[in-house]
Amino acid sequence: MSKIVSVNNVKFGFGQKLVLIAGPCVLEDEKIVFQIADALKKITSKLKVPLIFKASYDKANRTSIDSYRGPGLKNGLEILARIKKKYRVPILSDIHSPQEAEMAADVLDIMQIPAFLCRQTDLLIAAGNAGKVVNIKKGQFLAPADISQAVKKVEHTGNKKILLTERGSSFGYNNLVSDFRSIAIMKDVTGYPVVFDA
Repeated sequence: MSKIVSVNNVKFGFGQKLVLIAGPCVLEDEKIVFQIADALKKITSKLKVPLIFKASYDKANRTSIDSYRGPGLKNGLEILARIKKKYRVPILSDIHSPQEAEMAADVLDIMQIPAFLCRQTDLLIAAGNAGKVVNIKKGQFLAPADISQAVKKVEHTGNKKILLTERGSSFGYNNLVSDFRSIAIMKDVTGYPVVFDA
């Protein structure tokens, strides 16, 4: 049975409207972030497509030590809170440690578990306990059916507001391949809606 997961007035699941999760990968220049939010809100309103605004306050898994990571938890959440208020959109961002979950829950509508952290028990439990929708990105090292173990960790907290994201599988070195069968497998083994990370 396919579950429906609601975020404010936006619904994910079989038979529901397409939902767009979009925004800058990481919060950089504040002026540009608001320009992006403004443009996305206008486009999705015109097309009548529900919008979830996504941006990371900290990209803790950057490849290079020299890469920009974002403004950090406190400043980033302040920016996201202003976007949420101004554009009346649900907000999604990554969390990277159990300690972030409680503070992030004050602003975020969806807590995203990054792909590389999708098996971290303490992080999944903290996200589940925060009571928000939890979006688990399937690590590229996981078989699609194996995401069910991460789901059980969140469900263990009593939280059944779960989304899953398919973002590809590693195929050899430096190749990330999207196998669309994964979407159906993840949905079938868990019953939860699956987001495709394009």
